Amino acid sequence: MKNLRILIADDHALVRHGLRSVLETQPGWSVCGEAQDGREAVKLGLKLRPDIFLLDVTMPELNGLDATRQICRTLPGAPILILTMHESEELCGEAVQAGASGCVLKSDSPRQLLAAVEAVAAGGKYFTRPTGYSTRSGWQRAPSDGPVLPRLSAREREIVQLLAEGHTSKEIAARLGIAFKTVDAHRTNIMRRLNVHAVADLVRYAVRERIIQA
Repeated sequence: MKNLRILIADDHALVRHGLRSVLETQPGWSVCGEAQDGREAVKLGLKLRPDIFLLDVTMPELNGLDATRQICRTLPGAPILILTMHESEELCGEAVQAGASGCVLKSDSPRQLLAAVEAVAAGGKYFTRPTGYSTRSGWQRAPSDGPVLPRLSAREREIVQLLAEGHTSKEIAARLGIAFKTVDAHRTNIMRRLNVHAVADLVRYAVRERIIQA
């Protein structure tokens, strides 16, 4: 496949450099942009319109799954490949539900990465075998022993991630370009809906829902 423009997003500069080095060994393939967090990946994606997105699942500000959801809302059908360290069928299932076309492990060989990018860029699917995920069998979240909590909006999930990462309401308002009072209103509503009373409870929720990594 020739003339493939790829956007990569990972919060580690060395990982981005390594990915670029592997991808650009292919004739006509180029990394058109690099992002160090999910929010930057969404912004660059809308600006650059790459042929394929390669997103790390665990990033600050906005994780790879929520970044995928935002990208797919504005660029329906965008080919997205999720990078992960974890051999998890559940994670791959959530990536598919978010709109991704595949998952590849960071421990995979360069050859597997290239095959994954080529498959997803051509409109196909690609899942590293150790994850155990099958597009034929599909995936559903296992029933939880705890109470069923309400689903949060995309904006609420962003705010939960930033709160769980230790940002203040003032800092969150500046990052998201919204009013401080709006952040406080979201925070109050989130805690009420989830029936939690402290940021520590939000952190536990964020870890359980894969918004952040423990």
